Amino acid sequence: MNAPTFPLLLDRGEDEREESKLEAASDYVAFLRNICLSLVSLVNEAAPKQTPLYDEHVRLDAKMVPFAGWLMPVQYTSIVQEHQAVRNTVGIFDISHMGQLIVEGAGTREWLNAMLTNNIDKLDVGMGQYTFLLNERGGIIDDLIVYRIGDQKFLLVVNAARTEDDFAWLQKYLCAPIQIENRSANFGGVAIQGPRIGELFHALFGKGIELPPRNAIVDLPFDGTKVSVARTGYTGEDGIEVFFRANDAVKLWNAALEKGKPFGIKPCGLGARDTLRLEMCYPLNGSDLSPERNPIGAGLGFFIDVTKPNFIGRDALLKTKEIGPREKLVPFRMKNKGPPPRPHYAVFHNGERIGEVTSGTLSPSLNWGVGMAYVLAAHAKIGAEIAIEIRGQKFPATIEKKPLYKKSAS
Repeated sequence: MNAPTFPLLLDRGEDEREESKLEAASDYVAFLRNICLSLVSLVNEAAPKQTPLYDEHVRLDAKMVPFAGWLMPVQYTSIVQEHQAVRNTVGIFDISHMGQLIVEGAGTREWLNAMLTNNIDKLDVGMGQYTFLLNERGGIIDDLIVYRIGDQKFLLVVNAARTEDDFAWLQKYLCAPIQIENRSANFGGVAIQGPRIGELFHALFGKGIELPPRNAIVDLPFDGTKVSVARTGYTGEDGIEVFFRANDAVKLWNAALEKGKPFGIKPCGLGARDTLRLEMCYPLNGSDLSPERNPIGAGLGFFIDVTKPNFIGRDALLKTKEIGPREKLVPFRMKNKGPPPRPHYAVFHNGERIGEVTSGTLSPSLNWGVGMAYVLAAHAKIGAEIAIEIRGQKFPATIEKKPLYKKSAS
């Protein structure tokens, strides 16, 4: 952007000079305005977005951190307390940062089946499934849940950091009369997870209302509005995810916290969400999954239906199945007490580097360091002895069977 050029006024008549002054002033004002708009645009681009529950998190003294372009609560009291609430009673998470895409129109089922790895034909109306959106090389653009909410209407709940990319990728292949809408800005969501979810569900929606079956989604009335309730989650516990219009977010959040008091409910942040999912070996997009990795190497081939004649990435996946992946994603547990493993720590076997940690933490349920790592396929055997390099020192660990946490172990 260039500054306006001011004309020489000395050789002009008075009227001309006044007119030129006005023109110059107008140009300068426009110039300043453009600078301000550019600065605002830069600030808005860099500044994290806020969910409709942001003020509630601040009111509850949550520690807020930037995450996937959003300001999100990492914890309210402590990660361990929030983690244990979900394992033992019930916890509530703000998931309004996650993207919500609506796809509908004649032929949507067939089109989505060519875009996603799982088999949409297996979904009755009101049911959902875990699936992948792949590039042509079989790399994971995103992992997501797709719900069939009408005969030819679907809700895709996608990762926050991938929403715009997913939307653009799907639009690239879109064909009339199929339409796709990114409703993320106008909708929010919460995940309510834990063994006492049934009691809280009835307190929120009525004793005569039944919990939806696992992976089902239903529309329910709530305090003069309508919300969608899905029996899904990311913690390994029973639970629901509730989707609603953004202006209903505070009402539902506060009702859940109030009605959940007798059941020991706690608001939970990203910290507990991460420790809970890692104990179950649920992958995190951007850490364990990426466009450079495919679902077979990640051990998630169950969510790929290669019997479908055509979907993006199918040929690459068939090749991987034929020759085997070079590396596999494995869960591991540290053998001794010590510093917890973290992403990007090197993995060794008999002094040879064989891989890298993608996720790691201290498990609140097991009280041991746990994690996931990509290792050379030849070393990806349950029970194999490995070592994690932490701050220049190698600590012994063992490759484990999924999940790392089991109810009987608590």
